[in-house]
Amino acid sequence: MPPTDASANAGAAPVTDTGTTSPTARESRIGPVADAGADSEDTLDLHLPDEFVALFAEDTGADGRRSLGATATATATAGSASASATGAATVEGAGTATATATCASQAPPASTTPNPNDLLGDVADWGPVSTPAGALHLVPVRIERDLPIISRWMNDPAVTAFWGLAGPENAIEEHLRSQLVGDGRSVPCMGLLEGTPMSYWEIYRADLDPLARHYPARPHDTGVHLLIGGMSDRGRGLGGTLLRAVADLALDKRPACARVVAEPDIRNTPSVAAFLTAGFRFSAEIDLPAKRAALMIRDRSLRHLP
Repeated sequence: MPPTDASANAGAAPVTDTGTTSPTARESRIGPVADAGADSEDTLDLHLPDEFVALFAEDTGADGRRSLGATATATATAGSASASATGAATVEGAGTATATATCASQAPPASTTPNPNDLLGDVADWGPVSTPAGALHLVPVRIERDLPIISRWMNDPAVTAFWGLAGPENAIEEHLRSQLVGDGRSVPCMGLLEGTPMSYWEIYRADLDPLARHYPARPHDTGVHLLIGGMSDRGRGLGGTLLRAVADLALDKRPACARVVAEPDIRNTPSVAAFLTAGFRFSAEIDLPAKRAALMIRDRSLRHLP
């Protein structure tokens, strides 16, 4: 299982607690024994060209929701890092891409087709959530658009230390595609802050993940992993802010879920601190296949406490 740290830069340390195991070293995340997600952290401060941010905006509806239709063309443009909506460098406040409504008259591409057996509800329909840093919107990954930048993030040395996914694009594509074509127990997403792609997320069913072998899981436990892409977004408390917002969003959208869990690498103190800031409590240290992790839990019953 990928012991991944939700890289939520809580402190100054540039440790990016991203995932912890490479696609080859970790158990498959999708399937009966889907692997535990990888907590991630910060990474490269790459700058996504304005035209690509605009392309992403065209792929987003006026209501902030992603259009599933013919907008696949936006994904191809200059096969450079520009392509990904995953805009590693386009740090969340670096610019706001205005959403424009698009027609979804055609069948959505395979990577965005809602999974009828989705076990998390339709994350694509969760919509934007307001945070002190701006509106955050989780948009399911589309490989043809997002792979180049996610690949750059994963190949940053600080990220590699925890996600273990450094390597050619095809290896990272396998990691993403295994989730997208799986049964819906794990959903990879791009995080857009005020319309600007700046983070990578994995929302998953922790109770159906190999992680459940290592802690007393409860039905519908939901796991979260976060990788912040821009260096300028690190060390200023943004990770904790976003983690709190997404954890509460998961609790709001999944009534059956009583807890949101995470397992950052115990060595990644900025990541652990970010979870504490986000209202998670430290539950225990657990030994996972690729790391010793801090089991962090945000309880529905305690969510309104500061």
